[in-house]
Amino acid sequence: MAVLGASGRMGRTVVAAVEAAPDLDLVAVLDHGDDVGRVGATGARVAVDFTVPSATEANVRSLVAQGVHAVVGTTGWTPESLGRVEADLAARPGVGVLVAPNFALGAVLAMTFAAKAARWFESVEVVELHHPDKVDAPSGTARHTAEAVARARRAAGLGAMPDATTTALDGARGADVDGVRVHAVRLRGLVAHEEILLGNAGEQLTIRHDSFDRVSFMPGVLHAVRTVGDRPGLTVGLEHYLDL
Repeated sequence: MAVLGASGRMGRTVVAAVEAAPDLDLVAVLDHGDDVGRVGATGARVAVDFTVPSATEANVRSLVAQGVHAVVGTTGWTPESLGRVEADLAARPGVGVLVAPNFALGAVLAMTFAAKAARWFESVEVVELHHPDKVDAPSGTARHTAEAVARARRAAGLGAMPDATTTALDGARGADVDGVRVHAVRLRGLVAHEEILLGNAGEQLTIRHDSFDRVSFMPGVLHAVRTVGDRPGLTVGLEHYLDL
């Protein structure tokens, strides 16, 4: 397999995890400026992309063209960019691509639990907390969580959540993701954390996940690497690989 973005914080952790896995062979490591178009020639069947949002779409589309499966942890994807990858995959029916906002198993479970609970609560808001070196806000995990919550509420026939706010400073109520408010905290000392707050009259349910070290993402990454070849086409979210 190959690792793209191998010198980054996540890339270094992935390289170490792959090297420690007895059933996986690391045949290529790529960084900024390296030719992604040569990954297939290394013999890699799967590539993991932890690069930057400005590069990841081009990387994945190159991998698909080479017949290399892709496991992607880079955020910044839009419906349009995912659609272009899906179109490429139509010409490569045996290739699988997983784009996952979060690879921590606990985070995936938290998102799943929140979506299941959302139909039973009048109010839901999401707070994500990360280190200040993170370049995007809100996080891909928080957006994915909010979108899942919004889908669950629509399926249950629920309307807009109560909010009497009529005046506010810019950003005070967070970002609006499909009608779900998402708040981003950037603080030195944090790694990756999320709270989903669900409220009814007289009660509150809080679902929280904390990643204190990037090694928390590695079981999910390795599971995806081992599984992506059996899941042709585009998949968004690790939960679909966990049979939840």
